Amino acid sequence: MRLILVDLPTARRRNFYPLALSRPIWELRCGMTTLAEKLIAKTGAVDVAAFVPPYMAEVCRARSSWPVNDASRLAGDDLFLVHGRVKASGLDRPPTGPSEAAFDAEGECLYVRVARRDLGKLDTTSIEGLIESARRSLPAAAREIPAWNYTWDLVLHNPEQLREDFAAAGRSGIEGTVEQPSALRGSPRDIYVAPGALVHPMVVLDAAHGPIYIDEEAEIHPFTRVEGPCYIGKKSILLGAKCREGNSIGPMCRVGGEVEESIIHGYSNKYHDGFLGHAYVGEWVNLGALTTNSDLKNDYSNVKVTLDGKSEIDTGSTKVGALIGDHTKTSIGTLLNTGAYVGAMALIMANGKPLPKFIPSFAWMIEGLVTKGFGKKALYATARIAMSRRKCQWTAADEAMWDEVFHLTKPLRDEQIKKGRRVLAG
Repeated sequence: MRLILVDLPTARRRNFYPLALSRPIWELRCGMTTLAEKLIAKTGAVDVAAFVPPYMAEVCRARSSWPVNDASRLAGDDLFLVHGRVKASGLDRPPTGPSEAAFDAEGECLYVRVARRDLGKLDTTSIEGLIESARRSLPAAAREIPAWNYTWDLVLHNPEQLREDFAAAGRSGIEGTVEQPSALRGSPRDIYVAPGALVHPMVVLDAAHGPIYIDEEAEIHPFTRVEGPCYIGKKSILLGAKCREGNSIGPMCRVGGEVEESIIHGYSNKYHDGFLGHAYVGEWVNLGALTTNSDLKNDYSNVKVTLDGKSEIDTGSTKVGALIGDHTKTSIGTLLNTGAYVGAMALIMANGKPLPKFIPSFAWMIEGLVTKGFGKKALYATARIAMSRRKCQWTAADEAMWDEVFHLTKPLRDEQIKKGRRVLAG
């Protein structure tokens, strides 16, 4: 059986912007692992291929050992196609069996199971052809497939997913180093400190209300309090942080201040004081000192998020913080509004007030207005430097991908720039 992970350039992808601008949806995190890792564990797949929007294919090939956008992988075996936003926990179909297909109410393919003997009935020359021929030729699945619909769904589900992932990992105990004096609250079975991890003296690990997993070579500095459920990724450092419940912190992050029920994807800095709550932060983000997001409205009504700069979407939750795309940088004292959308490659200067709820990608925010600033090449130069500080390289493939993201996001950005010019002219 071959698992085919699918994330094609459909309108539905925009629901996961700005995070999905630079990665397939299945690379998003919830709990201790990515959505792809959960799907692979669920299906037991060892043979995996991927289909992504063409503009990010080369970057995905560099990051993964899987074949990417290779139509030859659509033949020669039983196939189990799964969209990256399908919830692994609700995927109750066995990976092999009679051929069938499932599409959501908007016609997007969520799942196709193809027995090898039926491949001849389908168009296997492209992933689009296979999906369309499956729509016409294969029986419809008897039950609905649960799927993620928005990025904030991952954030809101994160505490529960952390508990499930900790139980699935089946690890507990201290294999790294916990220096004394320290305080461990709750059951020792709900704490795992991986080999190479270092917990300094004067740290509180509070697992009374959920498990704590500190991954390999992570480092927790003195006067940090970590409340479970929580996951601290490989080689990440917590610096006197108030790490409240429900956080997933990916690899190579630097985190201080107060963080609650948030996902920090990886390679990002929140080094200083400031509050981050119910947020999803991408890679290579730097949040300046005292950068703070609101995650609760004063009237306790549901938070609404604007993904397109115009229409609001009711999240159904009273707590949603900021969605922050890759390579975005904030100055000291930046105040982000409740349910803020902060695009990728944005450079934000504080103005002493909460900023607009929608900030487009590649925006230079000056005095609360979107400007062109010094252009994308200056942002690329900053990205190159930031990545080199973590021993990573900005490549030609990265630049080509981000050039396409710049093009994709240009209409929304131009609207905001024109709006800013009208304000200045007034």
